[in-house]
Amino acid sequence: MRPAERFRIAVVGCGGQGWQHVKSGGHEDDIVALCDVDLKRAKRAWDAKPDAAKYRDYRELLAAEKDLDAIMVATPDHMPAPVAAAAMRRGLHAYVEKPLTWSIEEARLLAELAKKHNVATQMGNQGSANSGLRAGVERLRAGVLGDVREVHVWTNRPVWPQGFNLPEVARAVPDHLDWDLWLGCAEKRPYHPAYLPFSWRGFYDFGTGALGDMACHTMNLVWRGLDLGVPTRARAETTKSFPLTYPKGAKFVLGFPARGKLPAVELTWWEGSMRPPKDLLPKELGKMRGSGTLVIGEKGKMFSSDDYQVRQSWSPKELGTVKVARTEPRAPRGPHGGHIKEWLDAAKAGKKSWTDFSVAGPFTEAVLVGDVAIRTGKRIKWDSTKMEAKGLPAAKPIVRRTYRKGFGIR
Repeated sequence: MRPAERFRIAVVGCGGQGWQHVKSGGHEDDIVALCDVDLKRAKRAWDAKPDAAKYRDYRELLAAEKDLDAIMVATPDHMPAPVAAAAMRRGLHAYVEKPLTWSIEEARLLAELAKKHNVATQMGNQGSANSGLRAGVERLRAGVLGDVREVHVWTNRPVWPQGFNLPEVARAVPDHLDWDLWLGCAEKRPYHPAYLPFSWRGFYDFGTGALGDMACHTMNLVWRGLDLGVPTRARAETTKSFPLTYPKGAKFVLGFPARGKLPAVELTWWEGSMRPPKDLLPKELGKMRGSGTLVIGEKGKMFSSDDYQVRQSWSPKELGTVKVARTEPRAPRGPHGGHIKEWLDAAKAGKKSWTDFSVAGPFTEAVLVGDVAIRTGKRIKWDSTKMEAKGLPAAKPIVRRTYRKGFGIR
């Protein structure tokens, strides 16, 4: 590592969210290598960085670029773990887009590797850098709502197709796409345009559905503010199920046990066509909007919508009299330049970022327990120590993935 100097950064996955990273220019640092399996999706990034080395296979990039300091990974959900694991074993600082990993085992491994190799890491749930969200975390930690036992989180996702059967008709692979590399660790199968470029999120083998797209944003306030940890149980309801894709709508409840003096919490997640009741949100807190979080405490309620601003509601007796206490240490305010800048500053200072993998790993595990409930349709009794859903063999391939040769995480 070069402390306090310009970092040499590689970006893997240059279309979609990865393009936003390339546009940022690495802030005061240098993006020296780019990697993408799809030449069409990568074109604008590659044109924007003509001097950067170009690759289609992340393994070739890591083998050839001997002088890297850091890597940013913005691939579909099934591939960040193989890429980031290989990079951290090289000693590279790692930024990985949410939901960090496809499986719970992968989330555990990335946290372990970050600690073992002493690298700075960050999960890309960008709202974590928002000062409004951090102030909300402080308020929850300070107990201004009193005991909290009920939380609701909702999203308008999916905004991509899912809840259908894929036609069993092989299609020609476009010239600009390396289909084998795109599949990566996933089982081989014929190409179909239904998978790309954004709708992979709705397929079990590639994405983690609406939950993976949004929960690491919208559950963030309560997970951190209430110190929720990992749930011990989950149950789900869904619309019609399909063998390859997530359903059109789902609702699940995560049960978090008591933590010291904090009581047990039930968190209800709503997605797609399964929406929370219209009267759930008090009128004084505003409109429900597409995504949001409602925290219900004994003294009042807290609402965070998709603009990350936190609003509070109190009983008439207490309205205007509640003072927001501070917690120590306070949640640090995000730096000018946001989430990525915070990670790079931490790496150069030899410190941890606010959403490093020691935080992001358990958070992703909590989120993905809900995914196990949706996919199995069974009640989950989650044993975090053994990393298993008790008495549910169907959960095993979801918790621990099988990897195609050459794309493993070990």
